[in-house]
Amino acid sequence: MTMNKKIGLVLLFALLFSMGSKAQQATSMRINEVLVINEDNFVDDYGKRHGWIELYNSSAGTVNIAGCFLTNDKNNPRKYPIPKGDVNTQIPPGQQVLFWADDEPHRGTFHISFKLDPDKENYIALYNADGKTLIDEVTIPAGQIADVSYGRKIDGEDEWAQLTRVTPRANNLTLDTNEKIENFKENDSWGVGMTITAMAVVFCGLILLYLCFKQIGKLSIAASKRNAQKAAASTPAAQVSGPVSGEVLAAIGAALYELSDDNHDIENTVLTIRKVQRTYSPWSSKIYGLREVPMKSPKSNHP
Repeated sequence: MTMNKKIGLVLLFALLFSMGSKAQQATSMRINEVLVINEDNFVDDYGKRHGWIELYNSSAGTVNIAGCFLTNDKNNPRKYPIPKGDVNTQIPPGQQVLFWADDEPHRGTFHISFKLDPDKENYIALYNADGKTLIDEVTIPAGQIADVSYGRKIDGEDEWAQLTRVTPRANNLTLDTNEKIENFKENDSWGVGMTITAMAVVFCGLILLYLCFKQIGKLSIAASKRNAQKAAASTPAAQVSGPVSGEVLAAIGAALYELSDDNHDIENTVLTIRKVQRTYSPWSSKIYGLREVPMKSPKSNHP
């Protein structure tokens, strides 16, 4: 590999690394939506209503904004330093984080040290951790309407406007309707077209099933016939060499007749009773197992 190719690969890797690292830096954050006048809108974690500033992570990786600065003063870019050590300052890709402009930073990480003025323009800026590099800035026009936010029409994009819906910690552009359903309501309010379409789909499915089963049946029958033909071909049929003479047939018939006589008993009406002979052994007789009682001698009449 030549020296020029090595240098080119090194530069390519460096460029890719710098692009990947840039996507993880706070420079990917954007000021996304701002509510100046909060009369009947969302409340903070203390149940209070204040103006708020929403930041959006436009990168493909998680960004930690700890150490960055929020300000409403161009001459003081370090007005509110975002505290370090809070895990909630790590913003996942495509997600938002909300800061309450209540001038009460002692209430937590997301309570900044200034308020928004409802009677004039409000300048808001986000600076990097060095306190010098501007990440994003916006000027909110005066005359804001209560409970109507000012933000980007699409999250992270350049076009700003008063939003028809206040969406803190959510996408600015949300779809509440389904375009296809709306078209059906407009063009087929009675649902006739939907019914015909559904029935057509069902009948088409049934027809396809019928055709499939019919074809499967034909294939099964054909396979059975092929198997039967193979079995018949593998078993050769008995071949007859010539005509059988009458003498041979007569001999076969006589043999069968004689065979049938031997295999069948001839019934007789005479009942024969045979005495069963048993072997007799005197050792098994009961008389040899008895003991004779001795006879008592008569009493003597002698004095």
